[in-house]
Amino acid sequence: MNTAPAVKEGPAGPVVVQADRKAPNLAARLGAGLRAANPAFVLLFGAAGQQLAELGDSLRDGLPDDCMVAGCSSAGEIGPDGYSSDSVVAIGFPRDSFRANALILKNLSSLPVSNWMASLRQMNAGFAADPSRSSFGILLVDGVTGQEDALVATVEAALPALPVIGGSAGDGLEFRSTTLFLNGELHQDVAIFLLIETDLSVSEVTFSHFSPTTTRAVVTAASPDRRQILELNAEPAAEEYARLTGIPRDRLTPTDFARSPLLLRTGQRHHVRAISEATPDGGLALMSAIDTGTVLTLGRSEDLTQGFTEALESLPRPPLMILGFDCILRRLALERAGRVADMSGIFSRFRVIGFNTYGEQHSGMHVNQTFVGLAFMPPPSDRPIDAA
Repeated sequence: MNTAPAVKEGPAGPVVVQADRKAPNLAARLGAGLRAANPAFVLLFGAAGQQLAELGDSLRDGLPDDCMVAGCSSAGEIGPDGYSSDSVVAIGFPRDSFRANALILKNLSSLPVSNWMASLRQMNAGFAADPSRSSFGILLVDGVTGQEDALVATVEAALPALPVIGGSAGDGLEFRSTTLFLNGELHQDVAIFLLIETDLSVSEVTFSHFSPTTTRAVVTAASPDRRQILELNAEPAAEEYARLTGIPRDRLTPTDFARSPLLLRTGQRHHVRAISEATPDGGLALMSAIDTGTVLTLGRSEDLTQGFTEALESLPRPPLMILGFDCILRRLALERAGRVADMSGIFSRFRVIGFNTYGEQHSGMHVNQTFVGLAFMPPPSDRPIDAA
C-alpha cells in the first residue's frame, strides 16, 4: 500500500491511497488510508468490470454512510509516484473541506439531451452552492461511446457558469469496453457528473504539447457517427495524412499519430483531434467529433515537459493536490521519447493524482492529447505549503 496524504498542515486537502490491482485485501488496504480523511466522497481509478463494483462496495461499507464512491476503469493511473499501471488509485475528499452530489447521465449512445439538461439544472438548484466557496463539476464518461462532444456541450449549456473538467474512462490500450461505478452500481453507456463545493482555492490547469504548422487540410468526406475521416483534400484520408507527414502509409503507427496529430482551431486556440487508427478502408478513426468541411491543421510536437512545469509553477500557491486527467496518447509519446520518468517526477513534485484517459473535457469541449487538471490550494489567507 502506498498512502500519501496530500496535506502536511493547514486546511483539509484530499488524501491519496494507491495499491497494486492484484494486492491481497485490496479494499482493506485502500480503506485504511481513506478512513482518516473522513471523506465526503471518494474517486476510484484503475479497477475495471466486476472488480470495480466489488471494490467500490467494499469501500462504501467501511466509510461513512453518506460517503459517495465514484470511479472508472482507466488506460493507466497517476499515483503519488507518477505514472503507473495495473494499480488502483483512490482519492478521499474530506468533508471538512468538500461537499458533493452526483448524477448519472444515462443512455449516452442515444443522446437524450433534453432529459440531461433538465436533470442537471434540477440538481444544481437543489445543491444550493455557497457563493463564498468554490464550485466545480467533474465528468467521468464511458470512453468508447463516442458521444463526449455532445455531452460536454450539453453540460456547458445547462450550467454555463460552472467550471467543469473530466476524463473519458479507459480500457488499457484495447479501446473496447469501459466501466463506471457510482454508489453500488456498475454502469456502461453513461457519464457520471459530480457537482462539488469546497472552501479550498481551485485553479484549472491545461497543457497540450503541440503547436500548429502551416500545413492544413480540408475534410472532404467524413462519417460523423463513427468519428471517421474518409477523405482529406479529396484523397483517401490515410494516404493524404501519410503524404502530409512524410511517413509511408504502411509504416504509420499509433505513436506516429500521437506525434503528429490533427488540430482544430476554435477562436484563438488549437485543440487536438487525435487519430486512434487508420481504418481498413483507408480512412482515419478519430477520438473526437469530425464532420465534412472541417479545416484541420497538422500539429508539431513541442517539449513534452517544459511547458507543463511552467504551467504548474505559475499557480498562485503550491497545490495540496492536482486532480489530473491525462490522455493515454500523451503517455505513449512520453514512452517513445524516454521521458516517462521525467513526467512522473513532475507529477510527484506537484502532487498530481488521476488517470490516463481516452479524452479530456474542459471549457465546454472534448479534446485529446491534453492534460486537464484542477489544482486544490489553501485559500489566500492561509500560509502556503511547501510543494518540494
